[in-house]
Amino acid sequence: MQLNEIWFLIVGFLFIGYFVLDGFDFGVGMSLPFLGKDDTDRRVLINTIGPVWDLNETWVIVAGASLFAAFPEWYASLFSGFYLPLLLILLALIVRGVAFEYRGKGKTVGANEVVWKRNFDWMIVIGSAVPSLLWGVAFANIVQGVPLNEQHVYTGTIFTLLNPYGLLGGLVTLTLFWTHGLMFIALKTDGDIKDRASKLATKVGIVCTGLAAAFLTWTLISHWSVLGFILSAVAAVTLISGLIANYFKREGIAFSFIVVTIITAVGSLFSALFPNVFPSSTNPAFSLTIENASSSQYTLTVMTWVAIIMIPLVLLYQGWTYWVFRNRISRKSIPAGSH
Repeated sequence: MQLNEIWFLIVGFLFIGYFVLDGFDFGVGMSLPFLGKDDTDRRVLINTIGPVWDLNETWVIVAGASLFAAFPEWYASLFSGFYLPLLLILLALIVRGVAFEYRGKGKTVGANEVVWKRNFDWMIVIGSAVPSLLWGVAFANIVQGVPLNEQHVYTGTIFTLLNPYGLLGGLVTLTLFWTHGLMFIALKTDGDIKDRASKLATKVGIVCTGLAAAFLTWTLISHWSVLGFILSAVAAVTLISGLIANYFKREGIAFSFIVVTIITAVGSLFSALFPNVFPSSTNPAFSLTIENASSSQYTLTVMTWVAIIMIPLVLLYQGWTYWVFRNRISRKSIPAGSH
């Protein structure tokens, strides 16, 4: 296997890690209006991801940096062509981060705490929903192909990306991340909020199953591969299995199945993309591939050694963090007067 092929897999691994980890963060954020009956409930929901959300978010920075270093042509064409949706994702992530940090500061600045918290809660919801939708739109369009000229410059507009396939991909990631987050809430909380999260996960998961089935079928018809079919089949089976486990209150098993669903679903998209990295719908000859978009062999060699050392350390630290904050959270965990 050549180094550019290895780095295609590493970039895919980093984006999969980001969607798995930040995916349930987004799902928790989108659940605030539906599960938060009062401020204590909303504090419980936010505290499920409070110690880890910023660590989860760094995966997209590493993925973007790896994309820039390993496939600079891909990075340049992608970020110039998808400038507006990626900017909206960035702004949404900033808004969400600010909301997490400043939600509880209303008393400090002398503001009306009810209004203050309500505004920041909606910032969390919007900052979670917008990336969930737009990441799906972006990746669906990458797989489908976009208008590129012979200089690999995107010649479409924002409306070019809002095509049926792209929008369907966005709805899939939106509902999948929401289901993922609800199952994480059921895993991390106790009492009434856990039961309500589990019930809502079933409802959202059923919608997600229908959307995902349509999207993966469309992808396989347009970009058939044996590996893509296998990964799509595993994604379908694990999604349904996760919903069944959730119905029988097996939170850990349900969450694990949804993790596998995201891994295999995103993996199926990368397998549909290979050996291209940014297909051109204008002319296949204008497409970016792992050959013409990659860095030099020397650059890839140095990066490979760095990855061999750093990726295991990152995974160990991430695992240790989740082990430290493994306990369930309930309304009793929120101290009186700490709102």
